[in-house]
Amino acid sequence: MKQFLNFIGGEFVATGKTFDNRAPVDNRLIGQVHEAGAAEVDAAVRAARAALQGEWGRMSVARRVALLHAVADEIDRRFDDFLQAEMADTGKPHALASHVDIPRGAANFKAFADIVKNVPAESFEMATPDGGHALNYAVRSPVGVIGVVCPWNLPLLLMTWKVAPALACGNTVVVKPSEETPATATLLGEVMNAVGIPPGVYNVVHGFGPGSAGEFLTRHPGVNGITFTGETRTGEAIMAAAAKGVRPVSFELGGKNAGIVFADADFDRAVAGIARAAFENCGQVCLGTERVYVQRPIFDKFVAALKARAEALKTGPSEEPDVNLGPLISREHQQKVLSYYKKAMDEGATLVTGGGVPPMKGMLAEGHWVQPTIWTGLPETAAVIREEIFGPCCHIAPFDTEEEAVALANATDYGLATTVWTENLGRAHRVARQVEVGICWVNSWFLRDLRTAFGGAKASGIGREGGVHSLEFYTELRNVCIRL
Repeated sequence: MKQFLNFIGGEFVATGKTFDNRAPVDNRLIGQVHEAGAAEVDAAVRAARAALQGEWGRMSVARRVALLHAVADEIDRRFDDFLQAEMADTGKPHALASHVDIPRGAANFKAFADIVKNVPAESFEMATPDGGHALNYAVRSPVGVIGVVCPWNLPLLLMTWKVAPALACGNTVVVKPSEETPATATLLGEVMNAVGIPPGVYNVVHGFGPGSAGEFLTRHPGVNGITFTGETRTGEAIMAAAAKGVRPVSFELGGKNAGIVFADADFDRAVAGIARAAFENCGQVCLGTERVYVQRPIFDKFVAALKARAEALKTGPSEEPDVNLGPLISREHQQKVLSYYKKAMDEGATLVTGGGVPPMKGMLAEGHWVQPTIWTGLPETAAVIREEIFGPCCHIAPFDTEEEAVALANATDYGLATTVWTENLGRAHRVARQVEVGICWVNSWFLRDLRTAFGGAKASGIGREGGVHSLEFYTELRNVCIRL
């Protein structure tokens, strides 16, 4: 049986308390995860702080960049190990994990290493009141120890999205992966040792939230900043913990994202794009589309076409090449999603397709499966339109005008993303400027340039990461003023 150990100061550390790691596809036991207590979290923070005072803290940018490129190369070299670990933990299909999760995990290290290597700093000359001159210039320094609290839906990708810029900027990290997906964060410890990252730079503590590793980490006074991806309620709790010591936070939180399809859109591209946005990764994507608004002239045709797309998705073991819909992450999450399926019907939805659990054979029947589901006919006040479900489902409603579509998209507490489908370039620009989100895709979805700003508006987050924008969180900017 596999043992998922904590990684502290370059060493793998067992504890006396463990919990099960189970496979979402069939609920089989993968291994035992060693839960970190307050003592282990404290040791990890102390190791991270010691590394700042040691070789890592004195290392040149060029050397750090070279080491992070080596991390990316080692992930690529061990691609199959990371792929198998991610598929076992999440149940996601081979095609998805091999084309998105693992490649992006490696790419994050190279992208942020290169950004830090090439980032400029501002300087200004000024006249002084006595007729002399002074020079002002900016210096960036690391924030210190960064607590990285990770989600379970894209474990390696979203963890390295934060670890890579943190390390590139010279910080050290203590990572708390989701209790559902411990494998790739643990495996990355082996990579760090293999390429020569100094001990204490990268640490991993396993566990849960309240009363466990998550709370111990976010409340630890030795943590200088906290970055988190996950649901809004957890973000609120972390923000309250970070208030002690006035520590900075960077949050990408929940979403209830809208997709807007105009009648002039390329119909087939729009159907394919919305199907991907609603159902990819079994709907477990913060950027996914759970609210779809379609202009009335093509509404009925669009509903029928999306129904066909949903019913063509195939569930099954991750390794099967034609499987394109995996399970939900856990039994608990399955029950949550199914409860929303029931709420939709209780509130009067018209069920287009799905709405339950697909029939699965053998051990797969023990997995956390749900059907991709589409509804129509609900008012905008319905729970499945207002609340984030995080499952493979969407509600489709008609609209008539551009102004109505924008108003519908913005009528939510969240503001993470939207996707707009139109062949009218002027309309695309107008709508993109008006939707209250961190990212607006036009005729696309989940297309990411790592140099661009990423984050959420309203209840969907605080701050921006990506490209040079990550430096605003992961570095302290100091102005030096020299009287000439």
